[in-house]
Amino acid sequence: MSMPTSKLRLGPLPKTETVKVTIALTTVLKADLERYASLHAQTYGEPVDTATLIPHMLEAFMARDRGFRKSRTK
Repeated sequence: MSMPTSKLRLGPLPKTETVKVTIALTTVLKADLERYASLHAQTYGEPVDTATLIPHMLEAFMARDRGFRKSRTK
């Protein structure tokens, strides 16, 4: 499966301290995350699994959410 190696919204992952949280995903979302992890590994040359991607994706999502950012400044 050859995918174009354009820039992804989620860039290279920083090393961070973590806390374990358990979540339930739909099978479609899990498959999409696995495909994203594969593309991310191809793009940045470092293998990554879905469990590592999820916190970074959530952090990026919340950083771009204007309503959330506004609520933090109040």
